[in-house]
Amino acid sequence: MFSTMSTRRGFAARLAALVPGLGIAGMASSRAAADEGKAVVKKLDYEGKPAKSTGFITPLIVHDNVIYIAGQGAHSRGDDSDKGKQPDIEMHTRMVMENVKALVEAGGGTMDSILQLTVFLTKLDDYDGLNKVFKTYFPNGGPARTCVAVSALPGQSLVEINCTAAVVNVAKKGA
Repeated sequence: MFSTMSTRRGFAARLAALVPGLGIAGMASSRAAADEGKAVVKKLDYEGKPAKSTGFITPLIVHDNVIYIAGQGAHSRGDDSDKGKQPDIEMHTRMVMENVKALVEAGGGTMDSILQLTVFLTKLDDYDGLNKVFKTYFPNGGPARTCVAVSALPGQSLVEINCTAAVVNVAKKGA
């Protein structure tokens, strides 16, 4: 019995000495592995360059090969091409879709890589006008989409769209 007890204590002592070392080595190796595979969140501006930290809304975020576009209204980029004109849903939809397209491309995607869009309209009566323009941007079929009516949008925009897209052009991913 003594030899068995002595063997057990010897094994236990060796195991106890080994475990703390494994804990530290294990933590270090798992931390290094996590850092290697860690996806970086890239906050970008309208040109795909690192966003300045002074703004409270980032128009474009790329994370883990997914592009997130903040809501784009007709005047999100300071576009006033409708100034002095009677804006209609088709005009504003084109303005918004051009913003969306520019941002998706700056993030490394294409219009065909857009996965989902959320559309906000100030009047549900504008749904057909929105679709008329929308179809021209998605000749190969559109992404998943939700469309809701809201009482108003910032900047007197008639439509606002946010979206999620996949990165397909790795060379442009996060510029």
